[in-house]
Amino acid sequence: MHTVVVGTSGVTASDVLAVARGGARIELSDDAVAALAAARGIVDALAAKPDPVYGVSTGFGALATRHISPELRAQLQRNIVRSHAAGMGPRVEREVVRALMFLRLKTVCSGHTGVRHEVAQTMADVLNAGITPVVHEYGSLGCSGDLAPLSHCALTLMGEGDAEGPDGTVRPAGELLAEHGITPVELREKEGLALLNGTDGMLGMLVMALADLDTLYKSADITAALTMEALLGTDKVLAPELHAVRPHPGQAASAANMAAVLKGSGLTGHHQDDAPRVQDAYSVRCAPQVAGAGRDTLAHAGLVAERELAAAVDNPIVLPDGRVESNGNFHGAPVAYVLDFLAIAVADLGSIAERRTDRLLDKNRSHGLPPFLADDAGVDSGLMIAQYTQAALVGELKRLAVPASADSIPSSAMQEDHVSMGWSAARKLHTAVDNLARVIAVELYAATRAIQLREGLTPAPASRAVIDAVRAAGVEGPGPDRYLAPDLAAADAFVRAGHLVAAAETVTGPLR
Repeated sequence: MHTVVVGTSGVTASDVLAVARGGARIELSDDAVAALAAARGIVDALAAKPDPVYGVSTGFGALATRHISPELRAQLQRNIVRSHAAGMGPRVEREVVRALMFLRLKTVCSGHTGVRHEVAQTMADVLNAGITPVVHEYGSLGCSGDLAPLSHCALTLMGEGDAEGPDGTVRPAGELLAEHGITPVELREKEGLALLNGTDGMLGMLVMALADLDTLYKSADITAALTMEALLGTDKVLAPELHAVRPHPGQAASAANMAAVLKGSGLTGHHQDDAPRVQDAYSVRCAPQVAGAGRDTLAHAGLVAERELAAAVDNPIVLPDGRVESNGNFHGAPVAYVLDFLAIAVADLGSIAERRTDRLLDKNRSHGLPPFLADDAGVDSGLMIAQYTQAALVGELKRLAVPASADSIPSSAMQEDHVSMGWSAARKLHTAVDNLARVIAVELYAATRAIQLREGLTPAPASRAVIDAVRAAGVEGPGPDRYLAPDLAAADAFVRAGHLVAAAETVTGPLR
């Protein structure tokens, strides 16, 4: 089994994916163990002094003015976890919870939180055992971090609340810990607060969305190329010298991908045939510009994620010179903004894909294709309602593109009077990415059928490879009306698993 070693300098996106989705085993490095001990020594020394220190010997948030006596501090740490584990609604996905918990462990191991080694090791042990705390959809305002979701994870470390075992059954967390020989932690000064105070949920979802969108943007380039081919469009607009005069890197990459897929096509460039055209519609001609802008947004979001993966997000922070200082690094704005930016880009990519699909189905705009790509139009409806489904998905994408980070709902008696809503932005994006895969799947379904209906014309070798692969995956080709939902589900699975990209790359080589 793959092992991820957590040290003091952060983790990588591939580490997050390995743990969240691949079940990788986690180990703590020697430097992390030493840093944990050093930071804990600072906290213990401050706890022994009479002066109040936020998070060590005081209450939290609006209650930070109360000095807590030593005999009540362990109870204080337990209480913050129990009271903050107040999430509601459906459970979030297992991979999200594993990413959330792993990223909190990353910060704990930085040596800036003051958490003991045994607490960090218990976090790793729970993840290694395949135990997943039950975390609910609602409860985080993204400031101070993802408090409620992280509290449900911390509750599991204490042997309280519910968790899902490696067999997928939800049971009391204490039972699951006992079965795996894990001793529940007894929290001490600052530890409860340190387990809750971070942007780990929204960051984990950002990292996974970036990985998924890398595949989906390549997939969208491929389906755009297939549609251009099916509409007998011109690939001259993909010439690299045209894109060099507007030097956006994402645009150049998308155009290059489309050109690679279309190389050797016998369908492109028929503008002056029976229905002459000067130029293709925007949804075809401007595909690289729209997808390229989204790709550049992905690049910016990746830079933000990279910085956050190297960060230690906690309040207060333990500094090497012995200070324990209150700060605002837990605020989720940097992550929330890019989550919202991505949702906007996803909505636009889905929107242009739907417009291309509609063009394929309209006999007045499809340049000789049958209405709705039907076998016997009138008797058969063809893909008419598949496009309705795609349009419904795009409508939802547009609603999901409304920024969450533009909102703020004050909390904690106005002490936390400006919050990021980053968790909400992440949950929106999570849904949007799922829907984008479905939108691309519908375009794939329509474009491959349309190409096969162009009898006497030879598609590009890459297009042929895609058509053969998608048919082998159980997505049927042209013919009389049939039950469409299974075909669309198979196309969705084909796109989501990366098989569309893999099929094209057997001819094109690696796409950008």
